Amino acid sequence: MSSQTEQIKSRLGVVDVVQSYLKLQKAGANFKANCPFHNEKTPSFFVSPTRDSWHCFGCNKGGDIFDFVMEIEGMEFFDALKSLAARAGVELETISPEIASERSKLLSLMERAKMFYERELKGNKELIEYLKERGLKGETAKAFGIGFVSGPPDGGWRNLHDFLKAEGFTELEMEKAGMVIKKPSAVSRQPSAYYDRFRNRIMFPLSNSSGQIVGFSGRIFGAEDDKMGKYINTPQTVLYDKSRILYGFDKAKTEIRKKDFCILVEGQMDVIMSHQAGLANTVAVSGTALTTEHLKIIKRLTGNLVMAFDGDEAGFRASQRGIDLALAEGFEVKVALIPSGKDPADIVKEDPKKWEDIVKNAKHILEFYLESLSDRKEIEEVFLPRVAVLPNDMEMARWVKKAATKQIGRASCRERV
Repeated sequence: MSSQTEQIKSRLGVVDVVQSYLKLQKAGANFKANCPFHNEKTPSFFVSPTRDSWHCFGCNKGGDIFDFVMEIEGMEFFDALKSLAARAGVELETISPEIASERSKLLSLMERAKMFYERELKGNKELIEYLKERGLKGETAKAFGIGFVSGPPDGGWRNLHDFLKAEGFTELEMEKAGMVIKKPSAVSRQPSAYYDRFRNRIMFPLSNSSGQIVGFSGRIFGAEDDKMGKYINTPQTVLYDKSRILYGFDKAKTEIRKKDFCILVEGQMDVIMSHQAGLANTVAVSGTALTTEHLKIIKRLTGNLVMAFDGDEAGFRASQRGIDLALAEGFEVKVALIPSGKDPADIVKEDPKKWEDIVKNAKHILEFYLESLSDRKEIEEVFLPRVAVLPNDMEMARWVKKAATKQIGRASCRERV
């Protein structure tokens, strides 16, 4: 095992690994950043290329690339080993089932489920035509691992279950991964006790920041059932924590760091089509509202956020809480206003350049407020509370002054009239 770890280290430098998660600044012969493992305003986290190690002088954590990935991803050693080996192009020796952790087994189960869903998609001409009509290219669908699973009335209730059973996974493992549901009145020894969670759905794999599949999101395909949501997601499991997963982040993180801003959209297809249009620094939340944990993950790479939402009042209200959280976390927040009734995926299908221009012309959220609010009461009730959450006193004073200037200007205009 030690020879494999050294082989991986020879191909992956500590700076390359760490900066795929954090925005590093040069500090002499080393690099520094705010530590991702504790809250701090002054960087105390240092990466040493010569020593091939990292260390935080604030929380005293440190080590090599394996220690870093284990810490930041919450992985065990073998999971970190597999992740870094895949990145380095190193083929690992087979790990015996006795050594492999439960988490490793569940990650393997999710990979096999993805393979099953992809295979099902290839055999469904109707779905392939639908995705083409949405503007999706085949190579994009493959890159994001999009798949399909059938179900009643054309298929069964246990398609994935039976496939995973034949692959050697137990029903308990399937249940722990969130892929099957146990009938409340049945016992696990009965063959009909479990059925697939996802049926008749387009399947989108949900990955952690290392690209390991930890869950799925399924969009209904065909006639919608009032009893089932248009989208359903994997429930909370040992692998999947919806408050920490950003859809597309594993593919977007390098571009987020390079471009120094992150585009936040609403749905999976919005992310996929935005990447296809060349804006690969795009992510979305999955199955929940934007959380502080999501923002902290993004903040490791950039302090600039472009939030895309409908230009109508409903779209604005839906995004309000996320805007407030982002401002409180110290983000420079801009809004990319989308024509009412459309989403980024629609715009990319019509004209990718138009989506690029919408993002390019995004306005600072507070500037947007000042331009859209019409009177003093609205400024006091909507604008000033947003200013109040800014963590920087100088920024707060600057926006208060802008608001005051706007009001003085309006008062002067009224006096002249």
